[in-house]
Amino acid sequence: MTTLETLLHDPDVAGVWNLVPERSAITFKVKNFWGLLNVKGRFTEFTGDGQLTGKGAVFGRLDIRAASLNTGIGPRDKHLRSADFFDVDRFGEISVVVTAVHPTQGPPRGRAADLRANFTIKGITAPLPLPVTVTELEDGSIQISGETKVDRSQFDLGWNRFGMVGATATAAARAVFVRAAR
Repeated sequence: MTTLETLLHDPDVAGVWNLVPERSAITFKVKNFWGLLNVKGRFTEFTGDGQLTGKGAVFGRLDIRAASLNTGIGPRDKHLRSADFFDVDRFGEISVVVTAVHPTQGPPRGRAADLRANFTIKGITAPLPLPVTVTELEDGSIQISGETKVDRSQFDLGWNRFGMVGATATAAARAVFVRAAR
């Protein structure tokens, strides 16, 4: 098993890596109905890429089409796309920009990291902690999995009639990257 530290400093893996959307998932969940129900959803359209320098530095970007959100309930999805929440007509993209990676000692040993990432939602950019697990898959691709809590009010997603919706949402991703052709 390759450790993250080894992977980050391996000149053979340096270069551009492209996200494979059909092998990846971006999901969210938030408590609703005063905490009695978890609303789960996913975004179905996204792109991304990253770069490993071979000297420990990482850069990357994930762009999510906000209107692609899907909870399985049409009227709820329409409301989430409205100005009360994501306002997809004015803010079509959600982006996550990664500027650094810091390997950590947490489980799974040798593969845990904290990504330094800026999230942009509804035109508001803020850093969010992004603990991840990095796994080199058998086919040579790299999978990055993690989740973070998002304070909805920080990104103007604060609509909350009668206090029905939880103050935080959990955003999660399982992103698989393959090396770009040289």
